[in-house]
Amino acid sequence: MSEEINKAEETKAVSAEARWYVVHTYSGYENKVKANIEKTVENRGMQDQIFEVSVPLQDVVEMKDGQKKTVQRKVFPGYVLLNMIMNDETWYVVRNTRGVTSFVGPGSKPVPLTDAEVRAMGIGGEVENLDVEVGDTVRVATGPFAESVGQIQEINANKKTLVVSLSIFGRETPVELDFAQIDKL
Repeated sequence: MSEEINKAEETKAVSAEARWYVVHTYSGYENKVKANIEKTVENRGMQDQIFEVSVPLQDVVEMKDGQKKTVQRKVFPGYVLLNMIMNDETWYVVRNTRGVTSFVGPGSKPVPLTDAEVRAMGIGGEVENLDVEVGDTVRVATGPFAESVGQIQEINANKKTLVVSLSIFGRETPVELDFAQIDKL
């Protein structure tokens, strides 16, 4: 049992060194690059150095032939995000993956994303859990629509925003608000 605890603590300590990096890929190769890196990590036993490979997606509603259709689009086309410990071996593995053109950074020196950039993208870290659901009635606490009451239409936990339908000039209008701007009724 104590070995498992020591391993968990070791992983936490090692993952504290891990940072998020961005690699540029050929257009349309993002998912192939992700799959190739994950396969290489598994084959070489590098799970303790490359923790996560991500191609951020967002749901977009499209109108096609008069029908609403929800499709997933890449948030950053041509880029793949990696949570990893940067060293010569991990750099080599990622940089020599088919479809990868370069790391984002000056020259061949990768630059990790700042904590603020990581939070803004809604990757890594903890996702704040708000005690509301679609359809709940909320009051806007701050901002230009303060004291307005509306119904939640959509919740985006990654961006920490929600879309609330407010009555503005007698019309129901969807407004995007931060979690911090609302109070549950």
